[in-house]
Amino acid sequence: MLEYISIIVTAIFVNNIVFAQFLGICPFLGVSKKLSSAVGMGAAVTFVMLMATAITWLLQSFVLNPLNLQFMQTIVFILVIAALVQMLEMIMKKVTPALYMALGVFLPLITTNCAVLGVAILVIRNGMDLGQSIVYAVATAIGFTLALIMFAGIREQLELVEVPRAMRGVPIALVVAGLLAMAFMGFSGIKIG
Repeated sequence: MLEYISIIVTAIFVNNIVFAQFLGICPFLGVSKKLSSAVGMGAAVTFVMLMATAITWLLQSFVLNPLNLQFMQTIVFILVIAALVQMLEMIMKKVTPALYMALGVFLPLITTNCAVLGVAILVIRNGMDLGQSIVYAVATAIGFTLALIMFAGIREQLELVEVPRAMRGVPIALVVAGLLAMAFMGFSGIKIG
């Protein structure tokens, strides 16, 4: 139990996928202009990251390793993620059109989100079992969503203040992202157990 708590706290705060590992930066900067879009992207990434990690772990353990095809890992994982996103998009379009319309713009972006592929590879590299992999994927997605929501909230507030003209837009966003990353470094001293 303590091991799972350690995985959760580490994935969300200490080794945050955005602020410590610098994965998923494109959607972090691109989808964080509004809080509502950040929440939608976070929910979609959470689902896809969970499913992709579970499926890729099973493929690695029961197909790639036994057949000695570990060199195919990245290609297979990318194909799984792309197929999963396409399948999710088709199912949502038929079953819940309202949710599809709300997340429709975010779903194709998830295919190119390197955080999803990064988590799938990290669980294999770190030798996690299926349970640990699922917990890590969900916690990492929560950390990604937390970073996205915090950043979106700050960016919405920045629209209301007078920012020097040279710093408007991307420059101030990068400064804020750097400050958030430094703030998250404060969690690196946390020891559990």
